[in-house]
Amino acid sequence: MSNYKRVFLIVLDSLGIGYQPDAHRYGDEGANTLERISHSEKLEIPNLISLGLGLVDGVGYLPKTDAPKASYARLREVSCGKDTTVGHFELMGIVSEKPFPTYPSGFPKSIISRFSELTGRGVLCNKPYSGTEVIRDYGAEHIKTGKLIVYTSADSVFQIAAHEDIVPPEELYRYCEIARELLVGEHGVGRVIARPFVGRAGEFTRTANRRDFSIKPPTESALDRIKGAGLDVIAVGKINDIFAGQGITESITTHSNAEGIAVTRELLSRDFSGLAFINLVDFDMLYGHRQDVDGYAAALSEFDRALGEFLPMLRDDDVLIITADHGCDPGDKSTDHTREYVPLLLVAPGIEPRSYGTRIGFFEVGDAILRILGVKE
Repeated sequence: MSNYKRVFLIVLDSLGIGYQPDAHRYGDEGANTLERISHSEKLEIPNLISLGLGLVDGVGYLPKTDAPKASYARLREVSCGKDTTVGHFELMGIVSEKPFPTYPSGFPKSIISRFSELTGRGVLCNKPYSGTEVIRDYGAEHIKTGKLIVYTSADSVFQIAAHEDIVPPEELYRYCEIARELLVGEHGVGRVIARPFVGRAGEFTRTANRRDFSIKPPTESALDRIKGAGLDVIAVGKINDIFAGQGITESITTHSNAEGIAVTRELLSRDFSGLAFINLVDFDMLYGHRQDVDGYAAALSEFDRALGEFLPMLRDDDVLIITADHGCDPGDKSTDHTREYVPLLLVAPGIEPRSYGTRIGFFEVGDAILRILGVKE
């Protein structure tokens, strides 16, 4: 029987710590999300430093501690890809040996025509675009015509933007479900994403009503095994969307880091047995993609302050794991995700802090959680 009852896994979405050896295949040589924000005056992360973040392989630009409170490692992704779905799947033991399809020239006419037929709406754009720029450039026409703004990125995503006054969020979600059913087989993109926005021309802003519709995990994940062992799997943020509900016993929707932090605080005070799997999305969505170095640094500082509250709340049978799913360097040449190593920090009473160097495979996280919770093969 395991000595540990609860595991809290917090994914700091996109907090990469340096480009991987294969980054040239993705155009990401030189990317380093954490180093980029380390130069910002907004970065104050004493609690992460005390855990040992500055001791992780390759993180020579942060202060070090002589007495780290956490075990620490650098994780290298082995899956093909650098997006949310691929990263989270691998964290839970699913390695994507083939990349999900991407569409640098937009989606095929056959897909767009069928989507338009099924939704009863025309389509605007249909090419790679920045999310904020696409509503700036196509928002007015969308309002005038009712056509949906469909766009993609360097990731395997089919994104649909619509003004909430023209297409209410629930209707937009229905269109996303139509797209999700359509995009299978050779066109099985990693995610279909609803991107609602509000405002008037020249002042459009995206809302917090985003939703992700991920492709279903192709095989059993660590979540399925934890749930199958009769334990709780509590998904916070977009975790339930990423895994299409598979292996989840409870889902708590959040719209920001602040909400995710508040839910984590509540879960630390709640009695349960199993895994609380938390994604904090603002790092990626609000700051990485928008090339906002200071905003990213301030958000990580906000998390660090919350971490200072979380650590004393850990019980003797708790384990806290902090990691990431990919990079999104806010100061590189693109607004896309970046192919980077991610950090691993593990805090648990009774586990002596130590360095695990560089480990090959994000799946080390899922494997560790299964061992900690005593879930057998």
